[in-house]
Amino acid sequence: MVTTLITTIIVLGILIFVHELGHFLVAKWAGVKVIRFSLGFGPKLLAVTRGETEYCISAVPLGGYVKMLGEEPGDELSEEEQSRSFATQPVLKRIAIVLAGPLSNFVLAIILFAMVNAVSGIHLPSTEIGAVNPGSPAEKAALMSGDKVVSINGREVTTWDELSGTIEEFGSRSLTLKVERGTEVLSVEVTPVVSQVKNLFGETVTRPLVGITSSGKFLVQKVNPMMAGYYSLVQTWKLSKIFVLTVVKLVEGVVSIKTLGGPILIGQMVGEQAREGFISLINFIALISVNLAVLNLLPIPVLDGGHILFFTLEGILRRPIALKKIEMAQKVGMVMLLVLMVFVFYNDIMRLLPGAKPDFLP
Repeated sequence: MVTTLITTIIVLGILIFVHELGHFLVAKWAGVKVIRFSLGFGPKLLAVTRGETEYCISAVPLGGYVKMLGEEPGDELSEEEQSRSFATQPVLKRIAIVLAGPLSNFVLAIILFAMVNAVSGIHLPSTEIGAVNPGSPAEKAALMSGDKVVSINGREVTTWDELSGTIEEFGSRSLTLKVERGTEVLSVEVTPVVSQVKNLFGETVTRPLVGITSSGKFLVQKVNPMMAGYYSLVQTWKLSKIFVLTVVKLVEGVVSIKTLGGPILIGQMVGEQAREGFISLINFIALISVNLAVLNLLPIPVLDGGHILFFTLEGILRRPIALKKIEMAQKVGMVMLLVLMVFVFYNDIMRLLPGAKPDFLP
């Protein structure tokens, strides 16, 4: 328990530090004075001043902030301070400073995924069959648990994604599967049946199915260390699309808000990944970093995406947005975030109760 708590704090600390470091470095590059760099919110636990910036660790480790000169509306500044104020910077510089936080989390994810890929290779779900559904085309074709599909209609398949994608591509047409069963290689004829199934988001979709499920085993694809970065870019891009689509489905009501999790759930998952090994933990940190980047880019006031939206509108209109409108939008955004926090903490606590079922998205 104590180890999990400490590991969770370290993981969150890394993610927050990288995010705020992005804001900090670009603000410095833009010539903006940074007053405070804080990990955490609330009362300061530890603080040290170097140059013009105070660096501190605060009591609530659920976020952080970079306080810049002139960032708060209504700050009175001398003529000398005006040039180093955040508010007086050109729109593009302000967008760059705000955008640097989420981008830093993307960069962290890419670096971590690249490390994992270079060290342990890419883990891909194999084409080994775990179970054959009773009465399915696969059962009628005498496919068995443990069979490994190596090709479909002459097309080689090495991963479960390739297998399912190929079946979907051919639709309800008859398929010739080449299957490894022990030391034997068999040729099996099977005709998919178009059925309704649930997708990742719980939506009902129509797909051709043969009635097999994955064994859950993985094959390790070794990659050239020079190519590890490319594969990490692909992983980060795919995860980003999934997270964005998840947000869209939440707004549409397709995905239940009960699937959301907060710090408690993250702590549980950090503990699980840490027990599985260092590589699993690094992979999980990268995944959460992508999640954090996407969430911060949502156009919600008080989040980075909300600030970017206001600055973009200012650039289009060629005039600042009225202060009252910004303040009102930020109040609405703060209420939305507080309500969301209540929901995720409630979900986290309910999952801890005896007999609770895990209903969060994998």
